[in-house]
Amino acid sequence: MRNRKLTLSKQNKSFDNKLFFLVIAFVVLGIIAVADVSAPQSLSNYGDKFYLLKQQILSAGIGIVAFFVVSRIKYTFWEKIGTPLFFLSLILLVLVLLQRFGISALGARRWISFGPVNFQPSELVKFTVAIYLAKVAASKKSPLAYFIPLVLIAGLIMLQPDLGTTLVVLVIGFSQIFVADVGLLYVIGAAAAGGLATFLLIIASPYRRARLSTFLESTTDPLGKSYHIRQVLLALGSGGIFGVGFGASRQKYSFLPEASTDSIFAVIAEELGLVGASVIIFLFIFFVIRGLRIAKNAPDKFSSVLAVGISAWIGGQAFLNIGSMVSLVPLTGIPLPFFSYGGSSLVMILSACGILLNISKFTTHEQK
Repeated sequence: MRNRKLTLSKQNKSFDNKLFFLVIAFVVLGIIAVADVSAPQSLSNYGDKFYLLKQQILSAGIGIVAFFVVSRIKYTFWEKIGTPLFFLSLILLVLVLLQRFGISALGARRWISFGPVNFQPSELVKFTVAIYLAKVAASKKSPLAYFIPLVLIAGLIMLQPDLGTTLVVLVIGFSQIFVADVGLLYVIGAAAAGGLATFLLIIASPYRRARLSTFLESTTDPLGKSYHIRQVLLALGSGGIFGVGFGASRQKYSFLPEASTDSIFAVIAEELGLVGASVIIFLFIFFVIRGLRIAKNAPDKFSSVLAVGISAWIGGQAFLNIGSMVSLVPLTGIPLPFFSYGGSSLVMILSACGILLNISKFTTHEQK
């Protein structure tokens, strides 16, 4: 890989403008989507139809500040603190499992409360795993140095339990391992082991078995276990080509579960139709392309592998969310990046985008 010392003489005068404006567009579109979709839920649960919107705007503000601040910090800083960040993530994942610290909701422990603020450690984990594995790649350590931390993190997240986040972390990890010259046999073997472990975890959990059964037979039990996916498909079908019109969704009025979080793409497709949904998908594809182009031209192995991890994180999470909406994959409760309501997710994603933007300043030739 290219020597980092060559970077300064070839540093770009500016960051990747297309990536910058794409991220800003995502944030604006996400706030508009939450404003539209969350009003019924906010009014029903909090007596204020703008409650969730105000929370999301606050999170977006914090995230944008983080985005700009992180984009000004040279990416090598994250390599230096990669190991402490990783161990901090481990500590938080353990704390969230303890009754004294973790908040239990819907049968899972995924949040830690800091006064009025609830924080989801698994969102930080996506960020720190990408950094830590990039540092491992730059250090040219043995294959076990990749797999042991990844298995440890995945195991702790599954104890919450949270299969969706586990899958996203594995997508990040395997994408980075694949480009880190570990060896194809190791990657194939680890992927096979991961697939088997995921299958066993699904079979071992009645709830996850029901999700898989619903995915395979979505027409059974329409008012029970198939209710969620049927409401999603009804929203998608109602949208047609051009949609029912912005703000005119019927499904967001308590028919569609998790309308402002996991299922927000279904409401977008209902209101804006196939055309609007396709635009959202295209924007995510464009983001991944920009990210991989930055990775290709990155000045060293750490920045290259990190850029791949961030791209895989956002692209993979978007694929799993949208894929579950159109029945390509089972429902896993994964939020749509930038769009779903959720402060921890938005702040961490924008921070990661800040790193990606900073790496683009040091590419060996200007991005096109």
